Amino acid sequence: MWRIGVTGSIATGKSTVLQAFGDLGVPVFSADQAVAELYRGQAVAPIEALFPGTARDGAIDKAALSRALTADPSGFARLEAIVHPLVRERIARFFEDAQAQGHKLAVVEVPLLFESGFDYGFDAVAVTWVDPAIQRQRALARPAMSGEKLDTILARQMPQAEKKARASYLFDTAMPIEETREMVAALVAAIRARDAS
Repeated sequence: MWRIGVTGSIATGKSTVLQAFGDLGVPVFSADQAVAELYRGQAVAPIEALFPGTARDGAIDKAALSRALTADPSGFARLEAIVHPLVRERIARFFEDAQAQGHKLAVVEVPLLFESGFDYGFDAVAVTWVDPAIQRQRALARPAMSGEKLDTILARQMPQAEKKARASYLFDTAMPIEETREMVAALVAAIRARDAS
């Protein structure tokens, strides 16, 4: 089974590309979605212990956690030490299930793939990117995003140019969404044709 990782900096279209794979019947997994689930379950107690006051009604309050991390960016490493191993377990299970079901291709979105330094066993990596001005415009349009928060996030992410240099496949998501979807469809068709031959 061919395993593709999707990554890219904030607001570069990772979710759009992942959905395009999913719409073609490819099993997909979002690390961000897994984190959201962990913030309502398994990770609540250990995160609250590290960052008191970030849990509300049995779930992590992302705004409160964001404030704590903005005040003390060194907390990111401690947070990741809790969350990343739990996400990796889920990714491993996802791949096992996809392979057991006979799929020839499965795709996982990991926003901090290169930054984490962890080898997920991907056969290839797709990197999403856009011009930095478009990226900033998109990110600042998000709810609860500020220039300060965005700068904190970007400071922790590998520059787009370096991510692009490590990519097996590149998706410039500044183009119309139909073109992005066509590029994904062409890639999926090529992989399926290779496996069929």
